[in-house]
Parts: sequence; structure tokens; C-alpha cells
Amino acid sequence: MRSLFGLLAVVTVASLYLYSLSLHLPAGPRRRAVPSAHAHGEHLDTADESAHNTEEPSRLKFPSDLEELRELAELLQFYKTEHTGYVLLLFSSAYLYKQSFAIPGSSFLNILAGAIFGLHEGLLLTCVLTTVGSTMCYLLSQAFGKQYIVNFFPDKVAMLQGKVEENKDCLFFFLLFLRFFPMTPNWFLNMSAPIVNIPITFFFFSVFIGLLPYNFICVQTGVMLSELSSLDDLFSWQRLLQLLAIACMALLPGALIRHFSQRHLKLNVKPAQNGVITDKKLQ
Repeated sequence: MRSLFGLLAVVTVASLYLYSLSLHLPAGPRRRAVPSAHAHGEHLDTADESAHNTEEPSRLKFPSDLEELRELAELLQFYKTEHTGYVLLLFSSAYLYKQSFAIPGSSFLNILAGAIFGLHEGLLLTCVLTTVGSTMCYLLSQAFGKQYIVNFFPDKVAMLQGKVEENKDCLFFFLLFLRFFPMTPNWFLNMSAPIVNIPITFFFFSVFIGLLPYNFICVQTGVMLSELSSLDDLFSWQRLLQLLAIACMALLPGALIRHFSQRHLKLNVKPAQNGVITDKKLQ
């Protein structure tokens, strides 16, 4: 019971911090006057501009579809012109919040990173935040959630424990395989890793490397969406070749890991009739 109260306290503090951060937006950059107002010789006064800015914080929320994602990207791009530090802090805090508490929707934030920060900065940022956030989830599970995870998912934990034991001689490559070809969801692997005795160093670097192709695809998608002015641009030869290159780059690491797994990893664990566990290598 003490661990449950501790976890609730951490979630509450983190939620209040993120909520307060989203409410206290800095003053936005000066917007250009509306063209129709110029036509009549009118200008936005200070009160109207202030009222307009106060409406912006209500739009700060986790996106649930592409339309909300595009609106949020436009808003944060607008603020990033003069408040890069604030946008970076807000994005990083929201990303770590989702990763630390295993909340679905990180793909939208990866796409948002590409739209706001570009390919190189966005990819580096998402890889670091994914790794740090997953490690925080690992530590939270280790401190507060072990008994609850075992109680709620006994079969999945037992299965993962058996596979970890069978592949302990090449554990790091087994973890990479699980990231490239998920046999169990990433959120469950993050929470159950300390329970099945996966060292935090192996866990940390396997997340950084194993989710790199996924992060790359999402970030590049965000870059492309931010550059599109119409759907016709998506089907240009340049975009199609770009998508082909992305697919090849994303599939290459997975192919190498799969080739290694066919020779060294034991992935099919089946109980025999006499109760003895028998192993079969991936065919």
C-alpha cells in the first residue's frame, strides 16, 4: 500500500508541474496586423492582442489525431521563434511524462518533434527523451510497481522471465530484438524489465539503439508534414523516393538483428508434456 501512495504522489506532482507549465505561456511574438484591418485603416490595439494571446494556452493539450497535431505544431512553431527554450522545456516535459508513466501516444510527439525541430535536432531529441523516459519508467516500476505488475500480468512476466534466462548469454541483442520486433509492448517491457532482472545499463542502451529506426520514421514524417502545402505534394517523385529511402534505412538494422537472432537467440519457448521447458531457435 505504501508503494501505491508513493506512485500516486509522483504522478500528482508531475501532473501539476506539467499543467502549470502549459498555463504559463510567455508573451507570444508580435503577430502581423490582419489584412482586412489594414484595408480600413484599423489596427489591433493592445487589449485585443492580449485577449488573443490569452486564448492560446487552451490549445495546449496532447494531440489525439493529425488535425490536432497540425494545430499544435503551428502554435509551437509560432512560439519557438522567440521562446525556443520554453518550447523545448514544454515538449521535453510532456514527452518524459508520457514515457515515464507508460501513457500511449509517443508516436504523435515524435511526429511533432520533426515538425517543430527538424530532422536532426528532432531525431536526437526524441532518442534521448525516449531513452530517459523509459529508464524513468524502469526506476518507477522498480521502486513502486513490482508486486502490482506481477499480480496483474503473471503469465506475461513469467514468459518474459523465461526468455531472459534462456538468452542471458546474449541478453543485449535479445533486448534489441524485442525493440525491433516487439513480442511484448514497449510499455510492458519498460515496466517489467527490473522484475526480470534486466540490468539498467543494458536496458538504457537497448532502448536508445532499438527505437532509433522507429523514432527516425516518425520524426521524418513530421518533417514532411510540416513541408506539405497540399496532398499532391505527398505523391511527387521526390517524396516517394524519400519515403523509399526512409523504409530502407529503417529495415536495415532490423534485418541485421533478425539475422543474428536466427543463429544465437532462443525465442520460441514451449512447455513439453512432462512439464520440462523445451527451446527452439527461431527458424
